[in-house]
Amino acid sequence: MLVIVAPGQGAQTPGFLTPWLEIPGLADRLSAWSEVVGLDLIACGTTADADAIRDTAVAQPLLVAAGLAAAEALGVPLDPSAGAEGALRPGLVAGHSVGELTAAVLAGVLTPEQALTLVRERGQAMAKAAGVTETGMVAVLGGVEDDVLAAIDKHGLTPANINGAGQIVAGGTLERLEEFRAEPPARARLIPLSVAGAFHTSHMAPAVDHLREVVASITPRDPSVALLSNADGAVVADGGEFLERLINQVANPVRWDACMATMADRGVTAMVELLPGGTLTGLAKRALRGVATVALKTPDDLDAARAVLQ
Repeated sequence: MLVIVAPGQGAQTPGFLTPWLEIPGLADRLSAWSEVVGLDLIACGTTADADAIRDTAVAQPLLVAAGLAAAEALGVPLDPSAGAEGALRPGLVAGHSVGELTAAVLAGVLTPEQALTLVRERGQAMAKAAGVTETGMVAVLGGVEDDVLAAIDKHGLTPANINGAGQIVAGGTLERLEEFRAEPPARARLIPLSVAGAFHTSHMAPAVDHLREVVASITPRDPSVALLSNADGAVVADGGEFLERLINQVANPVRWDACMATMADRGVTAMVELLPGGTLTGLAKRALRGVATVALKTPDDLDAARAVLQ
């Protein structure tokens, strides 16, 4: 079983798109998508600095566009129902947080244009929600999971990302995060994250309300490739249900641990992480022992990725 995964916000780094622009047609594709999202995606991925692409309204469209462009360069169809001869077809797709929109395209639930329209609105709505209250996120590495979750709850925080492999991300107000850092769980290391707010917590509720209005004009298709949900790691067979889950996920925890558990249950043997790869394959190396992994970082990684997907 072969799985393609798409990373979430925080994976972006300055200039990460630069070497990919040498691939014929990729710059034209990004230019067209720039019109959809209202951003110069090429500039964002090449010359923009870290602060500029940290902006939620920039980072989210940039990541989805980059993931889709890399998938196309890899040979994975952006319309899996088209039946292109020789196309690479994974048995499973999944995305972490905003990466779920990338996965939805690869599964055939959304077109690239629908996903990019939705991520434009998602990024702007989440950025606006983050400005209401000063919030943030802290990664908790190590410790006993039950103890970590109890400590997060004690301080009135939310386990926004339960990533598996000994990694949980807590989200909430800056005041409560400081209290949490002053009283960390035993044998755990806490790392403040450079994010604009407490994503996947109740602080994002206003963004959910806005996105419900946006998706009213979108008619999703049912997945043609097995598609995992961040909510619980379930394989979702109905496009409408997946879109509903995707919207709800904005204000609810990401259960990447459950997604990896489903991958293991389904006998995944190889994983390719789309651009800008590294985070999810890193988790898989610790939680999915024996699974071959390839992270797309530069075009030089494409051949290795094609080899494991054959």
